[in-house]
Amino acid sequence: MTRTVIRGGLVVTASDEIHADVLIEDGRIAALATSGTPAAQAFTAERTLDATGKYVIPGGVDVHTHMELPFGGTFASDTFETGTRAAAWGGTTTIVDFAVQSVGQSLREGLDAWHAKAEGNCAIDYGFHMIVSDVNEETLKEMDLLIEEGVTSFKQFMAYPGVFYSDDGQILRAMQRSADNGGLIMMHAENGIAIDVLVEQALARGETDPRHHGEVRKALLEAEATHRAIRLAQVAGAPLYVVHVSAMEAVAELTRARDQGLNVFGETCPQYLFLSTDNLAEPDFEGAKYVCSTPLRPREHQAELWKGLRTNDLQVVSTDHCPFCFVGQKDLGRGDFSKIPNGLPGVENRMDLLHQAVLDGHISRRRWIEIACATPARMFGMYPKKGTIAPGADADVVIYDPHAEQVMSAETHHMNVDYSAYEGKRVTGRVETVLSRGVPVITEREYTGHAGHGLYTPRSTCQYLN
Repeated sequence: MTRTVIRGGLVVTASDEIHADVLIEDGRIAALATSGTPAAQAFTAERTLDATGKYVIPGGVDVHTHMELPFGGTFASDTFETGTRAAAWGGTTTIVDFAVQSVGQSLREGLDAWHAKAEGNCAIDYGFHMIVSDVNEETLKEMDLLIEEGVTSFKQFMAYPGVFYSDDGQILRAMQRSADNGGLIMMHAENGIAIDVLVEQALARGETDPRHHGEVRKALLEAEATHRAIRLAQVAGAPLYVVHVSAMEAVAELTRARDQGLNVFGETCPQYLFLSTDNLAEPDFEGAKYVCSTPLRPREHQAELWKGLRTNDLQVVSTDHCPFCFVGQKDLGRGDFSKIPNGLPGVENRMDLLHQAVLDGHISRRRWIEIACATPARMFGMYPKKGTIAPGADADVVIYDPHAEQVMSAETHHMNVDYSAYEGKRVTGRVETVLSRGVPVITEREYTGHAGHGLYTPRSTCQYLN
């Protein structure tokens, strides 16, 4: 392994900003020293990268992706190979994807299937959460075993009856188990039983367009489910992580719980911060591109999400990257919005959109790194190996040009999907070079990585508890 030194950049972590040179050795950060000092000048290496005028930041940690997910009679269009390559282009160096237990299957069968999809195909490092669809005595025992293997988080759904749905009793039992074994329950908090009634009624009235997807999945039903999940977790004495929070009413539930000192955490996604029901209402079925669950909300919800990120009532921004092509996949729902596959592409866009949010005054530079790198790594047991630039950490490092301008477009992105959710959006800031464990994956805007470089990353339990 060669030694690398990155010189002259502004190193930005969740806690510090310092003009420093970074020495990398054997795939890890070996040392940092203030640029221009004798200590920095003493760094010697075979490869020197010039980061003058640029940021040197930790690689992004995206803890919510769905590569190759079977959903709605089709599959997410990104494979582990294409999806992790696109992630690298966007400055993300670790993903945590969701292995799926189907009803009637063991957790082990689901996890093995996802290992088979990912192994040898990833450009960057990866881990797994486990979707628990079938809570029974065997499943509960398996949760303990998975934690020993570094799969320390379990996702349940209050939505999608007949597919992933768990009732309150099943949720409570899984939460009780996680209270004992140290696991973290992740919750898709929407009242799926009530939503199905509203879907049926809307279709009966002839309301079939994509915009009705957002209208039936009401913010109050996200808030109700969030409240219920919090109280079940409180009864079980377990921590809770609510995924893809989109509604201000749900943020209020999380804020109240955190004010009570509960270990309750919330994640939101770029689509809820930058897109709205205006997109779902785009004519000629274009709105189908923006169908995801939880759904996009009216624009006034965005201010509350940004506020939650500033006050730390929301801790993480992940993508929920789950792409389906407009032609051949999203159009399965022409004439019936309930048949549109739910999901948006975004794994390549997150770091850039959040940097734009820094420029727009929504968050600070360090908060950008905190919500996109450090906290996701801590929340899911990967810190400080991932999520920071410090001696001993994996050398997952991005040289980021904060002045480069770009226009987001399906013409230029690397995700395997035929549209961009941010088509035509101008942002300032762009990834220039990406190292994964010290190996250049993107080199001055050229892909120099390869499938199979990325390694499975076992995780410890949550490092973010009160």
